[in-house]
Amino acid sequence: MHIMKKFMNYYKPYRTVFLLDMICALVISVIDLAFPQILNYLNNTFYLQTKEAILDSLVWLGVGLLIMYILRALCRYYVTAQGHIMGARMESDMRQDLFDQFERLSFSYYDKNNTGEMMSKLVSDLFDISELAHHGPENVFISLLKIFGSFILLMYIHVGLTLILIGVTILMLIFSLFQNRKMQATFMDNRRKIAGVNASLQDSLAGIRVVKSFANEDIERDKFAHSNQMFLQSKENNYYRMGLFHAGNNFFQGLLYLTILVAGGYFIAMGNLEPVALATYALYVNIFVAPIEVLVEFTEMFQKGFSGFKRFLEVVETKPDIVDAPDAKELKEVHGVIDYEDVCFSYNDEEKVLDHIHIHIDAGKSIALVGPSGGGKTTICSLLPRFYDVTHGSIKVDGKDIRSLTLESLRKAIGIVQQDVYLFTGSIKENIAYGKPGASDEEIIAAAKKANIHEFIVSLPDGYDTFVGERGTRLSGGQKQRISIARVFLKDPKILILDEATSALDNESERHIQKSLEELAKNRTTITIAHRLSTIRNADEIIVISENGQEERGTHNELIALNGIYANYYRLQFEGLDFDEDMTKQIHMK
Repeated sequence: MHIMKKFMNYYKPYRTVFLLDMICALVISVIDLAFPQILNYLNNTFYLQTKEAILDSLVWLGVGLLIMYILRALCRYYVTAQGHIMGARMESDMRQDLFDQFERLSFSYYDKNNTGEMMSKLVSDLFDISELAHHGPENVFISLLKIFGSFILLMYIHVGLTLILIGVTILMLIFSLFQNRKMQATFMDNRRKIAGVNASLQDSLAGIRVVKSFANEDIERDKFAHSNQMFLQSKENNYYRMGLFHAGNNFFQGLLYLTILVAGGYFIAMGNLEPVALATYALYVNIFVAPIEVLVEFTEMFQKGFSGFKRFLEVVETKPDIVDAPDAKELKEVHGVIDYEDVCFSYNDEEKVLDHIHIHIDAGKSIALVGPSGGGKTTICSLLPRFYDVTHGSIKVDGKDIRSLTLESLRKAIGIVQQDVYLFTGSIKENIAYGKPGASDEEIIAAAKKANIHEFIVSLPDGYDTFVGERGTRLSGGQKQRISIARVFLKDPKILILDEATSALDNESERHIQKSLEELAKNRTTITIAHRLSTIRNADEIIVISENGQEERGTHNELIALNGIYANYYRLQFEGLDFDEDMTKQIHMK
């Protein structure tokens, strides 16, 4: 009932269309029920009338039937066109709600769920829900109206024969309900399996360059073939169940006709039923059986749509774990003072990633975080814009706990440049403008110049309108990075996070981008994660972070003078040794 109530809520904006749809369905049903009655009336009256009276009646009968069927055609048009449009609009509303929910969910949800499965819920599941939204109420209403209407008329023609008919119908209903329960499980399994196919497809296509670089196309084919075969097996099981369901109902429908012929013949023989009445009765049995067939087909549609809507609700009713507090305030006039006060953090109550971290950064100052991978450097940065919430302690910006601020105002105050640059499909101008929607061309060009990418852009045949390809595949790593820096220049945040922004670049690209980053960091509070120590020598403070927490902190010269982990790493790095391996050894030795 909870699921059905949620489903019915989507009809509210379209109450008028839905009501007219039901009225049209009512008209269609009444006209269908009227035809056997008209035929029965003619059988009973025409043989008593003269030739002239019959011909005169036929004119009025023809005109009346023509008007009825024109009205029926208009109602059928409305039901088919507007009914489907209503279903499509409901589907669109659900898709928008689902996408909005995906946008609200935090990183922790995406850490646990596959993009392909989410796309399956957004596309294929909602199509079946749309079909249910349109055909469901209409089919049920018309079918029940015809069944009960024809039942009343059948009872009027002959009670005994109708009671026998009802007995067979009840057996058919019991069979259908039993098979329906079996089908529900197969349809839910279908949903999970097609989501698995989508997940495998998305994973393989997103990593196609890695696949081809390792010549592992056969491995990806095998992985996809496995998920595809699992879906096929699920569909086969489903169709076996559907075959039994439809065959059984088809048998009972035949049994209805058999019962009418045998029992009707018996009643005629006993003198309780007129042969002409049996003919009319047979017409109504057809009207009685046809909607039962519709309801049988509706059962399949319902199971598909219902299982899809359940998966839809699983997402929509997921409570985002990071939301604005009820009394959250906007962060205004940002200065950029940052405080990590006794911060602890762990993912899903597992082993702590951060343990009692204390960091203070004055406005406009820069700190650098160094240390082996897995020490928690990126996590420290991810906590600041509330991509995750601290497990213990607090983080403050300008003395305000970030949990007391609106997410939008907090994140607008923070600019992030990451190692893995994401560019959206579109033009270079659109990607830079992402930092400030609605920015003028002059602002975009100014940001590009600050990021040292303007000259490259104007050298392209299409300039700022150049298409970057999916995820920026038509650009080099350095070019993509400078576009991402231009995006942050345009955003103009007071707080800046540089997460290994140059570690994946060659030395030449690094020199160009380092100049851009230095320009970007001016007058901004900056947190830098870096493996290349040459990029952070001028930081106001350097903090060595490991799995043991904060190991060392100070300026570059102070840490060199300390002659500890940082100093040893600095010497070794410029001799070409690996950072992570040597740093880890130093920490364990300590």
